[in-house]
Amino acid sequence: MTLDDLQPTLATHHLTVLGGFHTGADDATPPGTQTLLLLGPAEPGFWPHLTAQPEWLDGNPDPVDRWSRRVIGRLACDLGAKALFPFGGPPYHPFYKWALRTGRTWDSPVRLLVHADQGLMVSFRGALALKDRLDLPPPPPKPCDTCAQPCLTACPTQALTANGYDVPACHSFLDTAAGADCMESGCIVRRACPLSQRYARLAEQSAYHMRRFHGGQTPR
Repeated sequence: MTLDDLQPTLATHHLTVLGGFHTGADDATPPGTQTLLLLGPAEPGFWPHLTAQPEWLDGNPDPVDRWSRRVIGRLACDLGAKALFPFGGPPYHPFYKWALRTGRTWDSPVRLLVHADQGLMVSFRGALALKDRLDLPPPPPKPCDTCAQPCLTACPTQALTANGYDVPACHSFLDTAAGADCMESGCIVRRACPLSQRYARLAEQSAYHMRRFHGGQTPR
């Protein structure tokens, strides 16, 4: 099997491989894993696809995670692999570390993960732990090294900077009228990234995740 063999199946679910790596003893992957592939939304089209799925329409909590479990779990079964998810803990799988291991995701100037194609809008729906050693493409250069780094000064309340993330300050700002833009369209720091701006993620999806993050009511 190759990555090209896998991609058409992923595309039917509007998923894509965000990166992968050949595992070692310190990677905390299931025994026998040779290759770990991280999966995430493929745009355009992910959000309309997901919101038409049974998990979204049944009115029960956590539709995105439940859809991820069903779809990626079935993919894993078909491939003789193991499905792993960034939710469902504690304990949690080390997706941050795994993302860095792929060489396609990096620690950004504001300490959030930044992806080669999706910028600061990157999100992981799950991973496939494969028993085969797949050929993987070489990693690209880190985009932040040649970027003006507008993310560093984008936060109106300076809650997210090179010094880290002041989560209480962020929540306080989101409670104000000025915070409505972030709530309705997604974090302004994430949107400031040039790679994020070229990625076709819908504002509706960002708004859903902002409501989840801020503790408000969500559509499902």
